[in-house]
Amino acid sequence: MGEASVKTLEGQSAATSSPMADESVRPPRSRLARFGELRSPRRPRIWFEILLIAVSYWTYSLIRNAVPEQKAEALRNADWIWEFEKSLGLAFEHSVNHAVNSVTWLIVTMNYYYATLHFIVTIGVLVWLYRWHPGRYAAARLVLFATTGVALVGYYLYPLAPPRLMNGVDFIDTVLVHETWGSMASGDLKNMSNQYAAMPSMHIGWSLWCGLIIFAVAAAPWAKILGLLYPTATLVVIVATATHFWLDAVGGILCLGFGFALSYGWYRALPHRLPKVPERQPERRGLRPAVRA
Repeated sequence: MGEASVKTLEGQSAATSSPMADESVRPPRSRLARFGELRSPRRPRIWFEILLIAVSYWTYSLIRNAVPEQKAEALRNADWIWEFEKSLGLAFEHSVNHAVNSVTWLIVTMNYYYATLHFIVTIGVLVWLYRWHPGRYAAARLVLFATTGVALVGYYLYPLAPPRLMNGVDFIDTVLVHETWGSMASGDLKNMSNQYAAMPSMHIGWSLWCGLIIFAVAAAPWAKILGLLYPTATLVVIVATATHFWLDAVGGILCLGFGFALSYGWYRALPHRLPKVPERQPERRGLRPAVRA
């Protein structure tokens, strides 16, 4: 064989074994492989997350407030809840509401707690995860979104008046009595929120989400303790301000359980079990990352 032929064969062999040639002849990924990539945690993108959260909360508020305010049924359900709690010997909301209301500085603080921390702490935990635990962010965010989404079903199927709106029971609407800006369900802001969507309590659902995520992910013991105290304090606040029954909190916990189950089913792990930082994804779509020898 001539020298020119040998060089030609060597050139063809080199071209065939080059990385670029491997990429061009590599068969396309299967649908199962692409589906698997979707289930792998990725580093979140800030503008997408801001837009997603804004649109999601706007949609949630729109749907929640679009649920018909079925006042008569909501009041009947509230009476049933109250009687059921009394049958259990656990109808303590009235006593807590009146006892805390007698301490002005405490109940005013709780009014503002109810109105503000629900949003501030939740957003703060999302930002903390995004910045320092990006590999766990998407799974934790899915828990929160799924919890909130299934709560909408509860608002539609089971309209419920909060204790402060019940007939025949002298619960104190602490926001009105103390003239504080403490709730979108009272005072000047009441027309912006559905008055009869108390079950389940998303104050509990969101605060427990925050608490569990902080407890599971944070390294400092003091942070873990604060994480557990936050939903506990929130439970006291929603009862003291007569904005929820304690059974509404149980509903919020069940919704959160659904959120964690859905996230676990998708990511095949609880958020804190995922890598703190996600593995790098291949830059070119449709190509697998090169394997080093």
